Amino acid sequence: MLNIGVTMLGLSRFQFAMTTVFHFFFVPFSIGLAFIVAIMETCYVATKDETYKNMTKFWGKIFLYSFAVGVVTGIIQEFQFGMNWSDYSRFMGDIFGAPLAIEALAAFFMESTFIGLWMFTWDRFNKVVHCLFIWLTAFGSTLSALWILAANSFMQNPVGYAMNAPQHKVEMTSFSAVIMNRQLWNEFPHVIFGAFLTAAFVVAGCSAWRLLKKDHEHFYRKSMKVSLIIGLIACLGSVWSGDTQTRYLINNQPMKYAAMEGLWKNSTQKGDWTIIQGTKNHKTTWSIEIPYVLNILGHHSLNGTFKGQQQVNKELKAKYNKNGETRNYYVPTRTLFYSFRIMAVSAGLFALVAIIGLWFNRKKSQSIMRQRWFLYLMGLMIWLPFIVNTCGWFVTEFGRYPWVVYGLLTIADAVSPTSTVASLMFTNIVYFLIFASLGAVMIILSHRVLKQGPDSVETDGYSSEPQPSDKKVDPYEMGAAHND
Repeated sequence: MLNIGVTMLGLSRFQFAMTTVFHFFFVPFSIGLAFIVAIMETCYVATKDETYKNMTKFWGKIFLYSFAVGVVTGIIQEFQFGMNWSDYSRFMGDIFGAPLAIEALAAFFMESTFIGLWMFTWDRFNKVVHCLFIWLTAFGSTLSALWILAANSFMQNPVGYAMNAPQHKVEMTSFSAVIMNRQLWNEFPHVIFGAFLTAAFVVAGCSAWRLLKKDHEHFYRKSMKVSLIIGLIACLGSVWSGDTQTRYLINNQPMKYAAMEGLWKNSTQKGDWTIIQGTKNHKTTWSIEIPYVLNILGHHSLNGTFKGQQQVNKELKAKYNKNGETRNYYVPTRTLFYSFRIMAVSAGLFALVAIIGLWFNRKKSQSIMRQRWFLYLMGLMIWLPFIVNTCGWFVTEFGRYPWVVYGLLTIADAVSPTSTVASLMFTNIVYFLIFASLGAVMIILSHRVLKQGPDSVETDGYSSEPQPSDKKVDPYEMGAAHND
């Protein structure tokens, strides 16, 4: 048989990573866009400005597309637990089941119900009630994220459980402990602020491309203004929540933190922060560093030290290795190191671009239309939030290696024993083609909405009420009128 160097574990990990990354392209976008659309409709209700109504319907179309694709990719992701990670499902079922059930039966049903009411009742409820529908949709999508992250947070920091050794599984002893997990309340705000940031810069970027064509200037300038205000606030929130979450890792997951900062040896009191480095055999071969910045970021002080990966690995081996095991606990350092720096640099870029954009786009100024270089930059930044979100999940998930449930279950012990290399190769190819097709459909449909422009929503919208031009003519009435 041809040996191509792939393993069942490697293919299972790749498939789950591919599915999760693609699903997470759409989840933050749809969560954030739901809130942006809700804010736009609230502005319409408050000001009676028809432009805000058209903005709500226009960007609402793209929100509906992203919501649909997110649901489909989420269903495919759930298949992974049974197909490739059955031992994980048995081990975690008692913990994972409750949050996922609540997410499906409460949060998802809530957002699905109210998104339908919002789509088809523009002419059937008054403005305030209709606006409430999109807010409930946005709130439901946020609740979905909360319950999913509650399950993920247990994998990062197990709490409220007891180990059933004979059956080799964990059992929930305190639902409140799972919900009040400190990991959850560090992770949740960071994800939500990231969702607002993603949607805001997609809306601003799409508006910039249309302004380059001098298309519906008033409409797209107002869209850009709303989105950049939200984007700036979300950027500041992301920095704050990211700082809180990162500092939490110092003691909770020291190996992850050391890898993010490129520390192999324990840091000194000088607190050198590494900009870029080269590594080999778990050692730093060269680096460019800035003194004291690491202490300022990690301790909010000029003093302090941090454990390096070598020291943390010794501690973890002493704690978890039994019966002569030689397993190391090093994580993919380069991935975490550069992913963290991409996030950090991007946060500063988002804030700078938002401030400049709001200044160029200020009222009674035509600066934004003259600064074509800035519109090109803004248009290209449509893609940056998706890259940053992916980097965030790389840090979160790779930084837990080799654990799937930290300190309790390794990745190697979680994979399904019945999977085969052949079946995994086949499903990897099929899933990739499905995801590529869904992504292409999403981009094509969104581009079509942008090309049609805001004028299209003035005539169609989402209303199920027949338009005047849709009124059917009775041919018998026509004949009777002709005879008369």
